Amino acid sequence: MGHNNTNAPVTRFVEVTRPKLEGGKRLVMHSEFQPAGDQPKAIAELVGGIGGGERDQVLLGATGTGKTYTMAKIIEATQKPAIILAPNKTLAAQLYGEFKGFFPENAVEYFVSYYDYYQPEAYVPRTDTYIEKESQINEAIDRMRHSATRALLERDDVIIVASVSCIYGIGSVETYSAMTQDMIVGEMYDQREFLAELVAQHYRRLDASFQRGGFRVRGDIVEVWPAHLEDRAWRFDFFGNELEAITEFDPLTGQKTDTFKQIRIYANSHYVTPRPTIQQAIKGIRAELANQLQVFQNEGKLLEAQRIEQRTNFDLEMLEATGVCNGIENYSRYLTGRAPESRRRRSLNSSPTTPSFSPMNPTSRCPRSAACIAATSGANRCWPSTASACPPAWTTGR
Repeated sequence: MGHNNTNAPVTRFVEVTRPKLEGGKRLVMHSEFQPAGDQPKAIAELVGGIGGGERDQVLLGATGTGKTYTMAKIIEATQKPAIILAPNKTLAAQLYGEFKGFFPENAVEYFVSYYDYYQPEAYVPRTDTYIEKESQINEAIDRMRHSATRALLERDDVIIVASVSCIYGIGSVETYSAMTQDMIVGEMYDQREFLAELVAQHYRRLDASFQRGGFRVRGDIVEVWPAHLEDRAWRFDFFGNELEAITEFDPLTGQKTDTFKQIRIYANSHYVTPRPTIQQAIKGIRAELANQLQVFQNEGKLLEAQRIEQRTNFDLEMLEATGVCNGIENYSRYLTGRAPESRRRRSLNSSPTTPSFSPMNPTSRCPRSAACIAATSGANRCWPSTASACPPAWTTGR
């Protein structure tokens, strides 16, 4: 893991105030091939267009002509964080593997929907039947999503391969980045406060069955398995209140793999919210509930009024007691402090102010993906420069 153990500060975008711990690395492409044919001209023109501030560019080419390689060269030339948008998980996985091969030293991340199964909630007033939302989350993809959002906030050499999942709500980047803990060797920390902060970050105490998203305590030693790591965890050795060492180790074998002078612990949930914000959100939710109940009662929809009051009050009790509830995304506007009808926070909003370069890979669903983005983006676009790799048949649909 390439932590910046010198703790050299790197400029961050305005939404996050802390310096990056892993910033300053360049995007370096590794390939045994060199650009050939029309590729050098295409690379030069697209890079020039990005430098000139062009908002939209299209790279035309048939299947197998090296568009992915050309895009990789453009990313290396521009040295900008990139989002590679694909319409489905299969193509995203293929592109993820290819860009991992091109940029083995950089943060190539994977961000797609983490649901293996999803049944949305539904209500049938005629029979007073409520069908609760049911879902099954893929833990491996959830870890990769955490790794992707963390990389956006901690590194400059980031390439995110994503599906259209990245255009939907993910919580507030300000809150997510603020709900972190910086641990520095030699500094003084109250261990009880450290553990309380881990709980606030939605980490679970798992002394018996240690797993990702959990922590365990053994005397003066606290072990944390961060949300973004697959087979490594961090051990914090305290002597009284002094942090003596930070060690990375294999949770299965206990073998030491690295040591750090400083690390930053990110939350175990993208919807993590401070307690004062939750209390404020609950007040707003109750106010809207009262208004909606009045609307239903005026319209004679007593069953609907009873159901929404019962469901909302249950969710509010869960928020007050645990800080989370099923379907917490339904209350994201209040939890993030947004105005009515304002644009939701998404993984795209976590991008640095350095203009991100966002290629769209060729696929028959590209226009549909663009329509999804337009529908959820509001008035402003998240990135100022976009290059698309499309087959020749789309020249008129530019």
